[in-house]
Amino acid sequence: MNLLNRYILTAFARVFGLALAAFAGIYLLVDFFERVDDFIEYKAHLSQYILYFTNKIPMIVVQVAPMAVLMGVFMSFGGLSRNNELTAMRASGISLWRITVPLLATALLITGTLQVANEFVVPLSAQKVNYILQIQVKGKPQLAIKRDRLWFREGNAIVNVRQALPEKNALQGVTIFKIGEDFRLQSRIDAPKATYVKGEWQFENTIVRQFPTDAPEVATIEHFDRKPAELTKTPDDFRTAERKTEELGVRDLRKMAAKLAEEGYDATRYRVDMQARLATPFASVIMAFLGIPFALQKKRGASLATGITISVAIGISYHIIQAMLLAFGYSAVIPPVVAAWAPNLLFGLFGVWLLLMVRE
Repeated sequence: MNLLNRYILTAFARVFGLALAAFAGIYLLVDFFERVDDFIEYKAHLSQYILYFTNKIPMIVVQVAPMAVLMGVFMSFGGLSRNNELTAMRASGISLWRITVPLLATALLITGTLQVANEFVVPLSAQKVNYILQIQVKGKPQLAIKRDRLWFREGNAIVNVRQALPEKNALQGVTIFKIGEDFRLQSRIDAPKATYVKGEWQFENTIVRQFPTDAPEVATIEHFDRKPAELTKTPDDFRTAERKTEELGVRDLRKMAAKLAEEGYDATRYRVDMQARLATPFASVIMAFLGIPFALQKKRGASLATGITISVAIGISYHIIQAMLLAFGYSAVIPPVVAAWAPNLLFGLFGVWLLLMVRE
């Protein structure tokens, strides 16, 4: 690494580190005020406060890192321009591309680091955060989970749910085994889908098999288009047992999507989240690319306040557009690949346009 690269990267690293710490600290502070009522209501211990917010740090860093990259590039380039160092470099025959390569390479390295963190660190920290909040603090019962299946007991019945979709008030692949006092199977209910409507579960396309005690090997079979389900749990109860997508790595999401699709269930959400998990870290490269023309256009006016304002505005705009497109992806309006990668493409094209507008 030559002297020029070290000089540029040192300026970038200083601003990037401060911005990352500042953005993460603000995020933690906001999250604290959102969650403190729950901790107080359930009389959480101090250790639970500490563990909860400590485990949230990896998730927060991954989310705010692109904004920190943008601010680091903007302020380091702005400093070079403000001190006429950029002009001196250009006068010495050093091209703009040569000056920007170290920053773009560092942004690519940060992207790789975020990809690794998304695969191995973030899922573990997300599991720990959800466990502390839902199980330890709120005291919700933990349902038995075998791979992607939920097993729990309802009175004298054992219930198996293939997939819980609490955000849609729905369950997929529900089987209920009713057991008698002598532990004999009395009936079996199979429903491909159950929806929660007006305070009760409704089974769809249900098959009910009754096993008489005098002849258990002979079953009577009935079919119902819709049938009330004797389940006392609400969709919120399944949020505890549901393994959220933030707790899964890219490989787990891919396996889950393939398995659900093979069994005939809707795997759109897992496909969208898998693509988003791959695409989001590349926002660091896009933000670095955006920061360069912004800094060059501001020239001597690249102040700290301007850098913060531009970084936050672009970062918020990116997340808003990403959230909108992901919502379209979840609804199957657009393909998962488009929903996840379109924000990077849009902001990347915007950066190219800004760079072309910069006067040599």
